Amino acid sequence: MTARTTLPPKKLSKALEHVQSAQAKVAKLYPGDSGARQPIHTVYGGAHLFTADTARKLGELSFRSLDSAPDPALFAEVVGIQQDLADKVYERVAEKLKREAVEDFRIDFEDGYGNRSDEEEDGHAITAAQQVATGMAQSSLPPFLGIRIKPLTRELAARSLRTLDIFLTEMLDKSNGLLPENFVITLPKILSVSDVKTLVDVLDVFEDRSGLEAGVLQLEFMVETTQSIFDPRGRVILPRLHEAALGRLRGAHFGTYDYTASCDITASQQRMRHPACDFAKHVMKVVFAGTGVMLSDGATNIMPVGPHKGKVLTDQQRDENRAAVHVAWRLHADDVRHSLINGFYQGWDLHPAQLPTRYGAVYGFFLEGLAAASERLKNFVGKAAQATLAGDVFDDAATGQGLLNYFLRGIACGAVTEQEALATGLTLEEIRAKSFVKIMDSRRAKPS
Repeated sequence: MTARTTLPPKKLSKALEHVQSAQAKVAKLYPGDSGARQPIHTVYGGAHLFTADTARKLGELSFRSLDSAPDPALFAEVVGIQQDLADKVYERVAEKLKREAVEDFRIDFEDGYGNRSDEEEDGHAITAAQQVATGMAQSSLPPFLGIRIKPLTRELAARSLRTLDIFLTEMLDKSNGLLPENFVITLPKILSVSDVKTLVDVLDVFEDRSGLEAGVLQLEFMVETTQSIFDPRGRVILPRLHEAALGRLRGAHFGTYDYTASCDITASQQRMRHPACDFAKHVMKVVFAGTGVMLSDGATNIMPVGPHKGKVLTDQQRDENRAAVHVAWRLHADDVRHSLINGFYQGWDLHPAQLPTRYGAVYGFFLEGLAAASERLKNFVGKAAQATLAGDVFDDAATGQGLLNYFLRGIACGAVTEQEALATGLTLEEIRAKSFVKIMDSRRAKPS
């Protein structure tokens, strides 16, 4: 039987050219997640307090805070983890706190620093930069590091850019022109596209004058004003902020408390899971999905600290301290879990005693879904391999990469071991390649 067609070849060819052209533009705008490591949290600390061994000190404090739940069953109960995973989660959390408690740290010249005299801030910019260079030499810095400058408002822009200039100049001088690994500059309280354009222009000049490779200074946005969601005409502004970054944008971080304040929400109701926050974060998710920009949720501001201080406490005071820590831990863990469910795999931590619950909630989340995710990825890889081996077109690589990213995230933070990920049917070599497309290409190339 001969198949008959109606469309003229030239018309069909022209239509296909339009498709290819449009798809090329889409692919450029939405390259997808690269599979590169994303930290599961960012710890913020005032620039005046930062030293080369800050990450180590925070790790020691966070491990010590586990004393508030000295056994796996109690920790699992407080954090809301399945009891059958209690031992595994507790063991992995303790190991992580000893080995790498802080994944990402932001040297803060904004809310965590305050407004000081110009002379004082100049001095702190110099000493913080020197400490970064020392940390680079001593290999004591966390895997991800950055600086948060002040917003580019009329009142603070000059101070903000001066601090950035001093910090970068001093750091590069003391580090022989090298930047720390995964270094980023955080821009807070964005009010218009001009904020981003101004910072990008400044970074262009700095890179040119300092001999840095063009574009090497990466940015992340704070999404913490209503103006960073919608412009004055009611249009979503995030895509234009992204475009204005000219390829420098690495992440977008939600600022819970500034955002809720900008929505005129009273202080007693400003919390991570407020519906206003979920709305803003869903806009962020829709805008940045598939772009490769890493998203981060905000912070829980109830600290896990007991009300009673001192070395000599009564039994009742110790019990009250432990109860206060447990309440704050459960709130933090529930906030982290809410973020994870909504596709935000990173968040802020403000206190070292929040790190056990950060890792506990994240590890529980990944391990509770491990079996189902393993089976799904195994089936998906099998069907994809059958299609490619049969010569058919398999065009769902984004879904495959999304499934693979579950395991890459879990492995990177210590929740899942590489051996556990083998239940997907992938080899260690394939997992470490971090690319679903490469996995399929490799399997297609192998003789049957």
